[in-house]
Amino acid sequence: MRVSGKVVVVTGAGSGIGRELVVALLAQGARVAAVDLKEEGLEGLVASSQGGEGLSTHQLDVTDRRAVRALPEEVIAHHGAVDVVINNAGIIQPFERVHELSDEVIERTMDVNFYGTLWMVRAFLPHLLERPEAYLVNVASMGAFLPVPGQAIYGASKAAVKLMTEGLYAELMETSVRVSLVMPGAVATDIAANSGVSMNDADGGSEPDEGYHALAADKAAAIILEGIEDEDLHILVGSDARLMQLANRIAPKSSIRLIQRKMRDLLGDA
Repeated sequence: MRVSGKVVVVTGAGSGIGRELVVALLAQGARVAAVDLKEEGLEGLVASSQGGEGLSTHQLDVTDRRAVRALPEEVIAHHGAVDVVINNAGIIQPFERVHELSDEVIERTMDVNFYGTLWMVRAFLPHLLERPEAYLVNVASMGAFLPVPGQAIYGASKAAVKLMTEGLYAELMETSVRVSLVMPGAVATDIAANSGVSMNDADGGSEPDEGYHALAADKAAAIILEGIEDEDLHILVGSDARLMQLANRIAPKSSIRLIQRKMRDLLGDA
């Protein structure tokens, strides 16, 4: 699908990949409804994007089912229709083992990453099905197929998004709605800070591999939009995501050991 002239809803639009998606979509001639929990992020987006009438902002918590149910009518009132929904909003968990996490952290991680995506799908899908051409995009993670110690609940939430999205792909194959699943690797964003997770412990651990750099958020957005244009089911973002998907399929135990070694200093040896 080409996004020019389409109305696109983007969650998590105030920073990181979401912000870069909005900027790129506007540049390609789309109209965008930018959704984010933080009003200041949306205000900064408006100030920097020069989207004009083609950009609307919607401050909303995706875990609030009542607010999410009302969102389609808000978007349609401003833009006249909805053609594409990109569910990008997400958080990570503190770098702790499953038994060390609080119930509240576990519930919040699942609520934002899985249920927030589910509520958005259920709210917007009836409207997408009315369009002659429509698209649903859910952003998961490399952690959806590769377990990361210290991010087990985050990975479980994204694995749930993965399987749900693949199920939606099967359910919607004979409709006008195309479906893509995005699985980014390491991308340079503020997700840790936005999730309330301190990275001080990570910074005090082993040095990152020499020459390794997280993918820039604007490059990640470009890959996602290219995948949408090509109507790919799986959109792998970054060389690490592509490499680790292959490694996990060929040698799952070895790939898990590799990640475990890299995370050992962060979690301790116990």
